[in-house]
Amino acid sequence: MTRPLLLCAAVSGFVTVALGAFGAHALGDTLSGRMLTVWQTAVQYQGLHTLALLAIGLLALHCPDARWIRRSGWLMLLGILLFSGSLYLMALSGIRVLGLVTPFGGLCLLAGWAALAYAIYRLPAERAP
Repeated sequence: MTRPLLLCAAVSGFVTVALGAFGAHALGDTLSGRMLTVWQTAVQYQGLHTLALLAIGLLALHCPDARWIRRSGWLMLLGILLFSGSLYLMALSGIRVLGLVTPFGGLCLLAGWAALAYAIYRLPAERAP
């Protein structure tokens, strides 16, 4: 189950760069200042958590029997989709009610970090990286 996490990290990295460039070059004159800030927040959180997802995938290769590491990765991915995805959609559509989804994405990101901390805590001392 590690390969899908790494593939998702690679795709998310590509999408992060593409959406960041799209926001900077195509949306600058289209979106309001507030919605452009929302877009930038989505890109920043996606980029940061994409790197975390990549690290989690690599850690999962090193510790294949640590299921909490993989769980943390899936939580991060869900968090990216819900948090950044809702912000992208809100910025493009102007439908502010989509902002109600964003905190659920944030909770998934927090849960992903907590699951990662738990997974690392549970690693035997001789297996810890």
